[in-house]
Amino acid sequence: MTTIPTGSLRPRTTGPLVMAPSILSADFARLGEDVRRVEKAGADWVHVDVMDGHFVPNITVGPVVVHWLKKCTSLPQDVHLMIENPENYIPAFAKAGAWNITVHWEACRRPAEVIRLIKKSGCQAGLSVRPRTPIQKVAPYLKELNLVLVMTVEPGFGGQSFMPDMIPKIRWLREQCAGMAPSRRPWVEVDGGINNDTAPLAVHAGANVLVAGNAIFAAPDSAFALKTLRHRAQTPIL
Repeated sequence: MTTIPTGSLRPRTTGPLVMAPSILSADFARLGEDVRRVEKAGADWVHVDVMDGHFVPNITVGPVVVHWLKKCTSLPQDVHLMIENPENYIPAFAKAGAWNITVHWEACRRPAEVIRLIKKSGCQAGLSVRPRTPIQKVAPYLKELNLVLVMTVEPGFGGQSFMPDMIPKIRWLREQCAGMAPSRRPWVEVDGGINNDTAPLAVHAGANVLVAGNAIFAAPDSAFALKTLRHRAQTPIL
């Protein structure tokens, strides 16, 4: 089973693979109901995509949504900040109830200081890069991170197609983490175009956290879709 870095809170998991449904694709008129449904179906985390209309061309949610989600679910909130100057907002998201906060390397003038701020605020720390940014940019920070997020679409909108040329990034991370003590290995998270066909590719390459939005919340039965996706993700590739 995947080991959570020492000193972290322990989110509920159902096996070596973590499923983190993204509320970006949920029905916001029934957000609590949607999240409770996937929690009952075995979701491990809930993924919250935060966009500011500057770092990416879209605007989504703020700390208030994290605050109210905490009142309707026990799932850890995996908050992905696709925003400029993330250091200005990290304390607010931490106070609202974020469990993990992931920032983008491209949005940080001093990534090490931002990572320290996240941890000082009481959260797990994650770092992500855009598809066009080399994954090696995260290398100097791996020992301090709890999670590395590989974007397999351009951040900004849900419903995009999986970019298979991002798979080498996942493999590189798997190789880097293999040389670390199990208690210090960061989660390898993949977000973008994850569905029944692409999930096995990501897991086979080394991912142990899958973020999925449309594949779960746009399905007629989100609970069944989540269970099916977990099963398919762990199906060996022949």
